[in-house]
Amino acid sequence: MMTREYDFAVIGGGVIGGLIARELSRFEVTTVILERSMDVSMGASKANSGIVHAGFDAERGTLKARMNVRGSELMETVASELGVGYRRNGSVVTAFSDKEREHLLRLAERGARNGVKDISVIDGDRLREFEPNLSPEIKYALYAPTGAIISPYGLCIAAVGNAMDNGCDLMRGFEVTAVERSGEWFTVTSSTGEAIRCRAVINAAGINSDIVASMASPARFRILPRKGEYLLCDKELGGMVGCTVFGCPTEKGKGVLVTPTVDGNLLLGPTAEDVQDRDDVATCADGLSYVERSALRQLPRLPRGKVITSFAGLRAKADGGDFIIEWSERGFLNVAGIDSPGLSSAPAIAETVVDMIGNSGFRLDRKRNFDPFRKPLDWFSRLSDEEKSEVIRERPEYGHIVCRCEKISEGEIRDAIRRDPRPHDTDGIKRRTRSGMGRCQGGFCLPRVAEILSEETGIPFLEITKASGGSYINKSRTKGD
Repeated sequence: MMTREYDFAVIGGGVIGGLIARELSRFEVTTVILERSMDVSMGASKANSGIVHAGFDAERGTLKARMNVRGSELMETVASELGVGYRRNGSVVTAFSDKEREHLLRLAERGARNGVKDISVIDGDRLREFEPNLSPEIKYALYAPTGAIISPYGLCIAAVGNAMDNGCDLMRGFEVTAVERSGEWFTVTSSTGEAIRCRAVINAAGINSDIVASMASPARFRILPRKGEYLLCDKELGGMVGCTVFGCPTEKGKGVLVTPTVDGNLLLGPTAEDVQDRDDVATCADGLSYVERSALRQLPRLPRGKVITSFAGLRAKADGGDFIIEWSERGFLNVAGIDSPGLSSAPAIAETVVDMIGNSGFRLDRKRNFDPFRKPLDWFSRLSDEEKSEVIRERPEYGHIVCRCEKISEGEIRDAIRRDPRPHDTDGIKRRTRSGMGRCQGGFCLPRVAEILSEETGIPFLEITKASGGSYINKSRTKGD
């Protein structure tokens, strides 16, 4: 079999790799995304806070500070082009004492120096004028109106999809095990023996970026996994706060936050636990209890018993503390250590990477037919009742509700399966349509979603999985046809 050749290989199908590939697809070059999982957005991009940080937390002069502020400026346009849920809801950092107020003042000064607009420190009474449910014990708050929220997995899926719409390839189940150079070419090999050749490699492998870096040359950095656990609350609590609410940060991060999501839920978390296992995304009673206690301090009226699911993600923290965006040798670019505020910084990181590639002698001729736009996956829900009726007349499957919690129709699920990057399991459909993300967490709709996935893909019904691997939903038939 002939080995496929590309100009660029992006290792990692997260939001960083996806947006880099999208930027490269603006040019007359060939690009492939190599993703070890069977879907994109399977690492930190599907398990994080969904916050577009204003940019006051990172130390001035760091890549984090520069990428954060620039990324925040770009994000609204990127989200609009890609049809991704985004809302500039503002953020606050609360202080319960005069000592914590001193920290807020330092953050405000740092934010202003970083270029954050309209940042200020306000008193608790002013805060509760627009956030009445927050604790009466909060004495001060840092207010940054430029903070925002976004769907992180939605952004990743749309970015990869838009890159594919513009000619990029995606290879899934491609776990990189070797990177070898021969002259001007790199050969990248997977655990199954499959290989591609390319002129340049962009290492955006997230939690495993140091491992990938060491395949090309001795790695100059090490990734330290940091786990964060979250609680997701029912939509009936989504309006308890309008802003994203942080406590005063510690040496381990920004602390537990309370935030609405773009889909209307209330999200609490994360913890910050350094771990050794790079696949450890388990939650535990102690961690989730800590998240709840911390959230209740900010939001004492938070009802108990409204949590619909919990989850954990891993942040790829580099031992040097800052983002790493650098050539390890000609043709091999490390984009590593992208922990918080990595999501906020992603558009700026992609912009920077393509600038570095162009400045390193690689020819980048712009395409005349590049299309930056992508139809929103939730386009049907945005229609008026009259417009929905018209769609249903043309396509009756849009009148068949499959997910009652989120009111997702069969038509939306089928369209999501037919569009790149295509899902191969029911969790992939969930991330694209929200079918199974509601109060019952798929308890009602999962069998029908599995049937539709089988019908659309040709995968036998008994072989449909929840999240690929061995996560089979059905064991055997109990009745004949």
